Amino acid sequence: MKFLHTMIRVYDLEKALTFFVKQLGLVETRRQEVEAGRFTLIFLATAKGEPEIELTYNWDQKEPYTTGRFFGHMAFAVENIYQKCAELEASGVEILRPPRDGYMAFIKSPDGVSVELLQKGGALPPQEPWASRENCGSW
Repeated sequence: MKFLHTMIRVYDLEKALTFFVKQLGLVETRRQEVEAGRFTLIFLATAKGEPEIELTYNWDQKEPYTTGRFFGHMAFAVENIYQKCAELEASGVEILRPPRDGYMAFIKSPDGVSVELLQKGGALPPQEPWASRENCGSW
């Protein structure tokens, strides 16, 4: 497993970029604007190829996020998402967002920290029992 990124939501994108890039010294490694979802994702790191911070800027956010709401999740790449989810479930971890797409799943730590699991190298073909599983809880 490889640590990928931690996501935080930002209310004022320019202030966040000033802090993380100009003041803290991180570099922007990539950016994705999603018109349909009305959000922008900006990935920052100490250098390309290093673990990242994902800044999520929701275009329509009307007020600053409350403590606890601005933090999103940590992300890890896994060798086989189906095998990892099966192992986690067998050990008592609830799979909140099953890997129906063969690519992404979400779980939570005992303290409620959201953890995203992403299939290394791209999606695997959909497979049961995951393909027909519904989401549960929040993630």
